[in-house]
Amino acid sequence: MAKKLLYVVLDGLGDRPIKALGGKTPLEAAETPRMDGLAKDAKLGYVYTVGENIAPESDVAVISILGYEADKFYTGRGPLESYAEGLEVRDGDLAYRVNFATKEVNSRKIIDRRVGRNLTTGEASSLAKEVNKKVKLNGAGFVFKNTIGHRGVLVIRKNEGRLCAEVTNTDPAYEREGVYGVAKAVFEKVIQVARPTEEFKNSIEAGEAARLTNEFVEESSKVLENSEVNKKRKAEHKLPANLILTRDGGDRLPEFPQISELFNLKIGCFVEMPVEKGIALLTGMEIVKLPLPTKDLKKDYILRARKVQSAMKAYDGLYIHIKGPDEPAHDGNYQKKKESIELIDKYFFGELLSGIDLNNVIIAVTADHSTPSEMKAHSGDPVPLMVSGKGFAPDGLNAFSEKEAIKGSLGLLKGHELMKLFISFLG
Repeated sequence: MAKKLLYVVLDGLGDRPIKALGGKTPLEAAETPRMDGLAKDAKLGYVYTVGENIAPESDVAVISILGYEADKFYTGRGPLESYAEGLEVRDGDLAYRVNFATKEVNSRKIIDRRVGRNLTTGEASSLAKEVNKKVKLNGAGFVFKNTIGHRGVLVIRKNEGRLCAEVTNTDPAYEREGVYGVAKAVFEKVIQVARPTEEFKNSIEAGEAARLTNEFVEESSKVLENSEVNKKRKAEHKLPANLILTRDGGDRLPEFPQISELFNLKIGCFVEMPVEKGIALLTGMEIVKLPLPTKDLKKDYILRARKVQSAMKAYDGLYIHIKGPDEPAHDGNYQKKKESIELIDKYFFGELLSGIDLNNVIIAVTADHSTPSEMKAHSGDPVPLMVSGKGFAPDGLNAFSEKEAIKGSLGLLKGHELMKLFISFLG
Protein backbone atom coordinates (compact mmCIF):
# COMPACT_ATOMS: atom_id res chain seq x y z
CA MET A 1 0.00 0.00 0.00
CA ALA A 2 1.34 3.43 -0.97
CA LYS A 3 1.70 5.81 1.96
CA LYS A 4 -0.70 8.73 2.28
CA LEU A 5 0.33 12.32 3.06
CA LEU A 6 -1.47 14.29 5.76
CA TYR A 7 -0.26 17.89 5.57
CA VAL A 8 -1.49 19.83 8.62
CA VAL A 9 -1.00 23.60 8.69
CA LEU A 10 -1.75 25.39 11.96
CA ASP A 11 -2.42 29.01 11.04
CA GLY A 12 -0.13 31.50 12.78
CA LEU A 13 1.39 28.82 15.03
CA GLY A 14 4.88 30.32 15.32
CA ASP A 15 5.61 32.82 18.09
CA ARG A 16 8.38 34.36 20.20
CA PRO A 17 9.34 33.71 23.84
CA ILE A 18 6.94 35.38 26.27
CA LYS A 19 8.10 36.41 29.75
CA ALA A 20 4.74 35.57 31.34
CA LEU A 21 5.06 32.01 29.97
CA GLY A 22 8.46 31.56 31.57
CA GLY A 23 10.34 32.59 28.46
CA LYS A 24 8.53 30.02 26.33
CA THR A 25 6.43 30.43 23.20
CA PRO A 26 2.73 29.41 23.38
CA LEU A 27 3.63 26.19 21.52
CA GLU A 28 6.47 25.41 23.92
CA ALA A 29 4.29 26.18 26.95
CA ALA A 30 1.29 24.18 25.70
CA GLU A 31 0.59 20.62 26.80
CA THR A 32 0.82 18.77 23.48
CA PRO A 33 1.48 15.08 24.20
CA ARG A 34 0.14 13.90 20.82
CA MET A 35 2.21 16.24 18.66
CA ASP A 36 5.21 15.56 20.89
CA GLY A 37 4.61 11.84 20.36
CA LEU A 38 4.68 12.39 16.61
CA ALA A 39 7.92 14.36 17.01
CA LYS A 40 9.65 11.30 18.50
CA ASP A 41 9.14 9.50 15.16
CA ALA A 42 9.93 12.60 13.10
CA LYS A 43 12.54 14.65 11.40
CA LEU A 44 12.31 18.33 12.32
CA GLY A 45 13.33 21.57 10.69
CA TYR A 46 12.26 25.17 10.34
CA VAL A 47 10.88 27.11 7.42
CA TYR A 48 10.79 30.60 5.98
CA THR A 49 7.46 30.10 4.27
CA VAL A 50 8.00 32.85 1.69
CA GLY A 51 11.45 34.25 2.35
CA GLU A 52 13.78 35.52 5.04
CA ASN A 53 12.63 38.79 6.65
CA ILE A 54 9.27 38.61 4.87
CA ALA A 55 6.22 38.78 7.13
CA PRO A 56 3.78 37.11 4.74
CA GLU A 57 0.03 37.26 4.62
CA SER A 58 -1.72 33.91 4.63
CA ASP A 59 -2.42 33.85 0.90
CA VAL A 60 1.13 34.12 -0.39
CA ALA A 61 2.35 31.85 2.42
CA VAL A 62 -0.13 29.10 1.52
CA ILE A 63 0.73 29.38 -2.17
CA SER A 64 4.38 28.94 -1.25
CA ILE A 65 4.00 25.99 1.12
CA LEU A 66 1.95 24.19 -1.53
CA GLY A 67 5.04 24.10 -3.71
CA TYR A 68 4.73 27.24 -5.86
CA GLU A 69 7.31 30.01 -6.07
CA ALA A 70 4.84 32.69 -5.13
CA ASP A 71 6.53 35.60 -6.88
CA LYS A 72 5.99 33.83 -10.22
CA PHE A 73 2.24 33.35 -9.80
CA TYR A 74 0.83 35.71 -7.17
CA THR A 75 -1.54 38.42 -8.41
CA GLY A 76 -2.96 39.67 -5.09
CA ARG A 77 -5.29 38.40 -2.42
CA GLY A 78 -8.33 40.15 -3.84
CA PRO A 79 -8.64 37.98 -6.97
CA LEU A 80 -8.21 34.77 -4.94
CA GLU A 81 -10.96 35.56 -2.44
CA SER A 82 -13.29 37.05 -5.06
CA TYR A 83 -12.99 33.92 -7.20
CA ALA A 84 -13.63 31.71 -4.17
CA GLU A 85 -16.84 33.62 -3.53
CA GLY A 86 -18.11 33.10 -7.07
CA LEU A 87 -17.38 36.59 -8.41
CA GLU A 88 -16.10 36.92 -11.95
CA VAL A 89 -12.64 38.47 -12.17
CA ARG A 90 -11.67 39.46 -15.71
CA ASP A 91 -8.26 40.74 -16.76
CA GLY A 92 -8.34 44.49 -16.08
CA ASP A 93 -10.86 44.28 -13.23
CA LEU A 94 -9.80 45.51 -9.80
CA ALA A 95 -10.44 42.89 -7.08
CA TYR A 96 -9.88 43.62 -3.38
CA ARG A 97 -10.05 41.83 -0.06
CA VAL A 98 -11.94 44.21 2.25
CA ASN A 99 -12.96 44.60 5.88
CA PHE A 100 -15.98 46.22 7.43
CA ALA A 101 -14.53 48.60 10.01
CA THR A 102 -15.55 51.40 12.39
CA LYS A 103 -14.50 55.02 12.02
CA GLU A 104 -15.26 58.22 13.87
CA VAL A 105 -18.10 60.25 12.33
CA ASN A 106 -16.86 63.07 10.08
CA SER A 107 -13.28 61.91 10.53
CA ARG A 108 -10.73 59.61 8.93
CA LYS A 109 -9.76 58.14 12.30
CA ILE A 110 -10.37 54.38 12.61
CA ILE A 111 -11.78 53.09 15.90
CA ASP A 112 -11.69 49.37 15.08
CA ARG A 113 -10.56 47.65 11.87
CA ARG A 114 -12.83 44.64 12.54
CA VAL A 115 -16.00 46.18 14.06
CA GLY A 116 -15.24 44.59 17.43
CA ARG A 117 -15.22 41.13 15.77
CA ASN A 118 -18.96 40.80 16.47
CA LEU A 119 -20.59 41.67 13.13
CA THR A 120 -22.99 38.85 12.33
CA THR A 121 -23.40 37.29 8.89
CA GLY A 122 -26.97 38.60 8.77
CA GLU A 123 -25.88 42.15 9.54
CA ALA A 124 -23.02 42.00 7.04
CA SER A 125 -25.29 40.62 4.31
CA SER A 126 -27.85 43.41 4.86
CA LEU A 127 -25.13 46.06 4.75
CA ALA A 128 -23.62 44.58 1.59
CA LYS A 129 -27.02 44.54 -0.10
CA GLU A 130 -27.52 48.19 0.77
CA VAL A 131 -24.08 49.20 -0.53
CA ASN A 132 -24.62 47.36 -3.82
CA LYS A 133 -27.99 49.06 -4.27
CA LYS A 134 -27.19 52.63 -3.25
CA VAL A 135 -23.55 53.33 -4.13
CA LYS A 136 -22.81 54.52 -7.68
CA LEU A 137 -19.33 55.01 -9.12
CA ASN A 138 -18.41 57.44 -11.85
CA GLY A 139 -17.51 55.44 -14.94
CA ALA A 140 -17.50 51.99 -13.36
CA GLY A 141 -19.62 49.27 -11.81
CA PHE A 142 -18.82 47.04 -8.87
CA VAL A 143 -19.90 43.98 -6.90
CA PHE A 144 -19.38 43.91 -3.14
CA LYS A 145 -19.91 40.71 -1.17
CA ASN A 146 -19.50 39.92 2.51
CA THR A 147 -17.84 36.61 3.35
CA ILE A 148 -17.13 35.63 6.98
CA GLY A 149 -17.77 38.03 9.87
CA HIS A 150 -16.31 41.45 9.10
CA ARG A 151 -14.59 40.24 5.91
CA GLY A 152 -15.63 40.77 2.32
CA VAL A 153 -14.55 41.08 -1.31
CA LEU A 154 -14.96 43.85 -3.87
CA VAL A 155 -14.61 43.77 -7.66
CA ILE A 156 -14.63 47.08 -9.57
CA ARG A 157 -15.00 47.01 -13.36
CA LYS A 158 -14.52 50.10 -15.52
CA ASN A 159 -17.25 50.76 -18.07
CA GLU A 160 -14.59 51.27 -20.75
CA GLY A 161 -10.97 50.22 -20.54
CA ARG A 162 -8.86 48.43 -17.92
CA LEU A 163 -7.78 49.10 -14.38
CA CYS A 164 -4.33 48.45 -12.92
CA ALA A 165 -4.02 47.13 -9.36
CA GLU A 166 -0.72 48.91 -8.67
CA VAL A 167 -2.37 51.09 -6.02
CA THR A 168 -1.83 51.42 -2.28
CA ASN A 169 -4.22 50.11 0.36
CA THR A 170 -6.76 52.22 2.23
CA ASP A 171 -6.34 49.77 5.14
CA PRO A 172 -3.44 51.20 7.18
CA ALA A 173 -2.50 47.81 8.68
CA TYR A 174 -1.16 46.46 5.38
CA GLU A 175 1.24 47.69 2.74
CA ARG A 176 2.67 46.46 -0.54
CA GLU A 177 6.22 45.18 -0.85
CA GLY A 178 6.61 44.47 -4.54
CA VAL A 179 4.10 41.79 -5.48
CA TYR A 180 3.31 40.89 -1.85
CA GLY A 181 0.94 42.30 0.72
CA VAL A 182 2.65 42.64 4.10
CA ALA A 183 1.17 43.22 7.56
CA LYS A 184 2.62 46.26 9.35
CA ALA A 185 3.67 45.78 12.98
CA VAL A 186 2.97 49.45 13.77
CA PHE A 187 0.54 51.73 11.96
CA GLU A 188 -1.53 54.86 12.45
CA LYS A 189 -5.26 54.14 12.70
CA VAL A 190 -6.27 56.47 9.91
CA ILE A 191 -7.96 55.69 6.59
CA GLN A 192 -5.30 55.86 3.89
CA VAL A 193 -5.85 57.49 0.51
CA ALA A 194 -5.34 55.02 -2.35
CA ARG A 195 -2.59 56.17 -4.73
CA PRO A 196 -0.72 54.60 -7.63
CA THR A 197 2.48 52.90 -6.46
CA GLU A 198 5.69 54.81 -7.18
CA GLU A 199 6.56 52.76 -10.25
CA PHE A 200 3.09 53.33 -11.71
CA LYS A 201 2.56 56.94 -10.64
CA ASN A 202 2.13 58.02 -14.28
CA SER A 203 -0.15 55.13 -15.24
CA ILE A 204 -3.63 56.23 -16.32
CA GLU A 205 -5.02 52.77 -15.44
CA ALA A 206 -3.53 52.88 -11.93
CA GLY A 207 -4.71 56.45 -11.47
CA GLU A 208 -8.25 55.44 -12.39
CA ALA A 209 -8.04 52.45 -10.02
CA ALA A 210 -6.99 54.73 -7.15
CA ARG A 211 -9.75 57.25 -7.94
CA LEU A 212 -12.45 54.59 -8.03
CA THR A 213 -11.16 52.96 -4.84
CA ASN A 214 -11.30 56.24 -2.91
CA GLU A 215 -14.72 57.02 -4.36
CA PHE A 216 -16.04 53.63 -3.27
CA VAL A 217 -14.67 53.99 0.27
CA GLU A 218 -16.15 57.47 0.66
CA GLU A 219 -19.55 56.77 -0.91
CA SER A 220 -20.06 53.43 0.83
CA SER A 221 -19.24 55.03 4.19
CA LYS A 222 -22.06 57.55 3.69
CA VAL A 223 -24.52 54.73 3.00
CA LEU A 224 -23.30 52.65 5.95
CA GLU A 225 -23.47 55.56 8.39
CA ASN A 226 -27.19 55.96 7.69
CA SER A 227 -28.01 52.25 7.62
CA GLU A 228 -30.71 50.91 9.93
CA VAL A 229 -28.41 47.99 10.77
CA ASN A 230 -25.83 50.38 12.20
CA LYS A 231 -28.42 52.50 13.98
CA LYS A 232 -29.55 49.34 15.74
CA ARG A 233 -25.97 48.37 16.59
CA LYS A 234 -25.37 51.79 18.14
CA ALA A 235 -28.54 51.45 20.19
CA GLU A 236 -27.20 48.13 21.47
CA HIS A 237 -23.88 49.83 22.36
CA LYS A 238 -22.02 47.99 19.59
CA LEU A 239 -19.59 49.53 17.15
CA PRO A 240 -21.17 50.47 13.80
CA ALA A 241 -19.80 48.96 10.57
CA ASN A 242 -19.58 52.36 8.89
CA LEU A 243 -16.45 51.89 6.80
CA ILE A 244 -15.04 49.47 4.21
CA LEU A 245 -11.23 49.20 4.07
CA THR A 246 -9.55 47.88 0.91
CA ARG A 247 -6.29 45.98 0.57
CA ASP A 248 -4.28 43.55 -1.56
CA GLY A 249 -5.78 44.43 -4.90
CA GLY A 250 -5.18 42.43 -8.06
CA ASP A 251 -6.22 42.95 -11.68
CA ARG A 252 -6.24 39.33 -12.90
CA LEU A 253 -6.49 35.76 -11.67
CA PRO A 254 -3.27 33.78 -11.14
CA GLU A 255 -2.54 30.91 -13.52
CA PHE A 256 -1.23 28.01 -11.45
CA PRO A 257 0.01 24.71 -12.86
CA GLN A 258 -2.35 22.09 -11.48
CA ILE A 259 -1.00 20.58 -8.29
CA SER A 260 -1.84 17.02 -9.40
CA GLU A 261 0.38 17.47 -12.46
CA LEU A 262 3.21 19.06 -10.49
CA PHE A 263 3.46 16.31 -7.88
CA ASN A 264 1.57 13.37 -9.38
CA LEU A 265 -0.74 13.24 -6.35
CA LYS A 266 -4.50 13.55 -6.02
CA ILE A 267 -4.88 16.05 -3.18
CA GLY A 268 -7.98 16.97 -1.23
CA CYS A 269 -8.11 19.86 1.18
CA PHE A 270 -9.82 21.05 4.33
CA VAL A 271 -10.11 24.84 4.08
CA GLU A 272 -12.53 27.31 5.61
CA MET A 273 -11.46 30.87 4.77
CA PRO A 274 -12.18 32.38 1.33
CA VAL A 275 -8.52 32.92 0.47
CA GLU A 276 -7.70 29.25 1.06
CA LYS A 277 -10.73 28.18 -0.98
CA GLY A 278 -9.60 30.37 -3.86
CA ILE A 279 -6.11 28.87 -3.82
CA ALA A 280 -7.55 25.35 -3.64
CA LEU A 281 -9.85 25.89 -6.60
CA LEU A 282 -7.21 27.54 -8.77
CA THR A 283 -4.52 24.93 -8.03
CA GLY A 284 -6.90 22.04 -8.67
CA MET A 285 -7.14 20.65 -5.16
CA GLU A 286 -10.52 19.10 -4.37
CA ILE A 287 -12.31 20.74 -1.45
CA VAL A 288 -13.66 18.28 1.11
CA LYS A 289 -16.99 19.69 2.26
CA LEU A 290 -17.16 20.65 5.93
CA PRO A 291 -19.87 22.25 8.06
CA LEU A 292 -19.12 25.81 9.12
CA PRO A 293 -17.04 26.03 12.30
CA THR A 294 -18.96 26.60 15.52
CA LYS A 295 -17.90 27.96 18.90
CA ASP A 296 -17.61 24.38 20.16
CA LEU A 297 -13.98 23.74 19.20
CA LYS A 298 -13.95 20.25 20.73
CA LYS A 299 -16.80 19.22 18.46
CA ASP A 300 -15.27 20.96 15.42
CA TYR A 301 -11.85 19.37 15.81
CA ILE A 302 -13.21 15.87 16.43
CA LEU A 303 -15.46 16.18 13.38
CA ARG A 304 -12.57 17.33 11.20
CA ALA A 305 -10.35 14.49 12.40
CA ARG A 306 -13.06 11.97 11.51
CA LYS A 307 -13.51 13.61 8.11
CA VAL A 308 -9.77 13.21 7.51
CA GLN A 309 -9.98 9.52 8.36
CA SER A 310 -12.83 8.95 5.91
CA ALA A 311 -11.45 11.19 3.14
CA MET A 312 -8.05 9.48 3.15
CA LYS A 313 -9.53 6.63 1.12
CA ALA A 314 -10.20 8.90 -1.86
CA TYR A 315 -6.93 10.84 -2.01
CA ASP A 316 -3.16 10.41 -2.10
CA GLY A 317 -2.79 13.38 0.20
CA LEU A 318 -4.86 15.81 2.27
CA TYR A 319 -4.02 19.44 3.01
CA ILE A 320 -5.63 20.41 6.32
CA HIS A 321 -5.61 24.10 7.27
CA ILE A 322 -6.67 24.85 10.85
CA LYS A 323 -7.24 28.52 11.72
CA GLY A 324 -7.03 28.05 15.53
CA PRO A 325 -3.91 29.81 16.89
CA ASP A 326 -3.85 32.85 14.58
CA GLU A 327 -6.84 34.82 15.82
CA PRO A 328 -5.92 34.99 19.53
CA ALA A 329 -2.37 35.93 18.50
CA HIS A 330 -3.73 38.89 16.51
CA ASP A 331 -5.61 39.92 19.65
CA GLY A 332 -2.40 39.69 21.70
CA ASN A 333 -3.87 36.89 23.82
CA TYR A 334 -0.95 34.48 24.25
CA GLN A 335 -2.80 32.46 26.89
CA LYS A 336 -5.71 31.82 24.55
CA LYS A 337 -3.27 30.95 21.77
CA LYS A 338 -1.65 28.38 24.06
CA GLU A 339 -5.09 26.95 24.90
CA SER A 340 -6.00 26.82 21.19
CA ILE A 341 -2.90 24.72 20.49
CA GLU A 342 -3.79 22.42 23.38
CA LEU A 343 -7.33 21.95 22.03
CA ILE A 344 -6.00 21.05 18.58
CA ASP A 345 -3.60 18.56 20.12
CA LYS A 346 -6.21 16.96 22.37
CA TYR A 347 -9.22 16.80 20.08
CA PHE A 348 -7.95 16.98 16.49
CA PHE A 349 -4.74 14.96 16.82
CA GLY A 350 -6.18 12.83 19.62
CA GLU A 351 -9.09 11.71 17.46
CA LEU A 352 -7.04 11.50 14.27
CA LEU A 353 -4.30 9.30 15.68
CA SER A 354 -6.80 6.91 17.26
CA GLY A 355 -8.12 5.91 13.85
CA ILE A 356 -5.21 5.73 11.39
CA ASP A 357 -2.34 3.31 10.81
CA LEU A 358 0.87 5.29 11.26
CA ASN A 359 2.76 2.68 9.21
CA ASN A 360 0.90 3.86 6.12
CA VAL A 361 0.90 7.63 6.67
CA ILE A 362 3.36 10.51 6.59
CA ILE A 363 2.15 13.38 8.80
CA ALA A 364 3.70 16.79 8.15
CA VAL A 365 2.88 19.57 10.61
CA THR A 366 3.89 23.20 10.19
CA ALA A 367 2.44 26.72 9.94
CA ASP A 368 1.83 29.24 7.18
CA HIS A 369 3.52 32.02 9.16
CA SER A 370 4.41 33.17 12.65
CA THR A 371 2.03 35.49 14.50
CA PRO A 372 3.85 36.64 17.64
CA SER A 373 1.24 37.42 20.29
CA GLU A 374 3.08 40.46 21.61
CA MET A 375 3.27 41.91 18.07
CA LYS A 376 -0.40 41.15 17.27
CA ALA A 377 0.73 40.73 13.65
CA HIS A 378 2.50 38.37 11.27
CA SER A 379 6.28 38.38 11.45
CA GLY A 380 9.19 37.21 9.33
CA ASP A 381 10.19 34.56 11.88
CA PRO A 382 10.59 30.99 10.60
CA VAL A 383 8.02 28.37 11.57
CA PRO A 384 8.61 24.88 12.99
CA LEU A 385 8.20 21.80 10.80
CA MET A 386 8.02 18.11 11.54
CA VAL A 387 7.65 15.17 9.19
CA SER A 388 6.56 12.10 11.14
CA GLY A 389 6.27 8.49 9.99
CA LYS A 390 7.75 5.03 9.97
CA GLY A 391 10.54 3.70 7.81
CA PHE A 392 13.14 6.44 8.28
CA ALA A 393 15.47 7.39 11.12
CA PRO A 394 13.95 10.06 13.40
CA ASP A 395 16.00 12.91 14.87
CA GLY A 396 15.45 11.69 18.43
CA LEU A 397 13.86 14.95 19.59
CA ASN A 398 11.10 14.78 22.16
CA ALA A 399 8.84 17.72 21.36
CA PHE A 400 7.38 19.75 18.51
CA SER A 401 8.37 23.36 19.18
CA GLU A 402 10.32 26.28 17.80
CA LYS A 403 13.42 25.43 19.89
CA GLU A 404 13.41 21.73 18.99
CA ALA A 405 12.79 22.43 15.30
CA ILE A 406 16.03 24.40 15.03
CA LYS A 407 17.92 21.28 16.21
CA GLY A 408 16.31 19.06 13.55
CA SER A 409 18.13 17.37 10.69
CA LEU A 410 15.93 18.98 8.02
CA GLY A 411 17.58 22.32 8.78
CA LEU A 412 16.37 25.56 7.23
CA LEU A 413 13.95 25.28 4.31
CA LYS A 414 11.89 27.55 2.10
CA GLY A 415 8.17 27.07 1.78
CA HIS A 416 8.14 26.10 -1.88
CA GLU A 417 10.54 23.23 -1.13
CA LEU A 418 8.18 21.42 1.25
CA MET A 419 5.99 19.42 -1.13
CA LYS A 420 8.99 17.83 -2.86
CA LEU A 421 10.42 17.00 0.56
CA PHE A 422 7.20 15.31 1.65
CA ILE A 423 7.04 13.27 -1.56
CA SER A 424 10.59 12.04 -0.92
CA PHE A 425 9.33 10.61 2.38
CA LEU A 426 6.38 8.96 0.62
CA GLY A 427 8.90 7.08 -1.50
